[in-house]
Amino acid sequence: MKRIIVGISGASGVELGLSFLKALPSDIEKYVIISEHAKMVFAKESNTVLLDDENIGAVTASGSFKCDAMAIIPCSMNTLAKITHGIADNLLTRTASVMIKEKRPLLLAPREMPFSAIALENMFKLSMLGIHIAPPVLGYYAKASSLEEMEHFLIGKWFDLLEIEHNLFQRWEGA
Repeated sequence: MKRIIVGISGASGVELGLSFLKALPSDIEKYVIISEHAKMVFAKESNTVLLDDENIGAVTASGSFKCDAMAIIPCSMNTLAKITHGIADNLLTRTASVMIKEKRPLLLAPREMPFSAIALENMFKLSMLGIHIAPPVLGYYAKASSLEEMEHFLIGKWFDLLEIEHNLFQRWEGA
């Protein structure tokens, strides 16, 4: 069974992170870290473990915990900056640090617009380490006609980066 860690930071875009979580195939074991600023009530689904962001000793904080990937959706600029500079002061940033040191797939979906020069520099540094920097940017060729279809496109693109099979949107087939 595959395992994935889903981090949800910041307040804006939390619903997109929850949609990503709900779209994950049921055969994937899910570990969820929600930062204090992003906590909200949501129904626990089977095969999902909700971890306390203040518990720096939780299972995901160790490199010996085998995990296939981690996605932080949305990723606040604060979380992005901490990850860039190795600040691991909560479970979310500690787990991201572990993913980097273990060279495991990490996807960050920064949510702020426009990006400041500092945020762009942080994203560049992380991308040079092989981290997937994938803000929620729409591909208009998907011809989404609803918010749900736009979310499916974004989630599908993130699944592609994490090598998770899906059929969330129709792929481009050329002219």
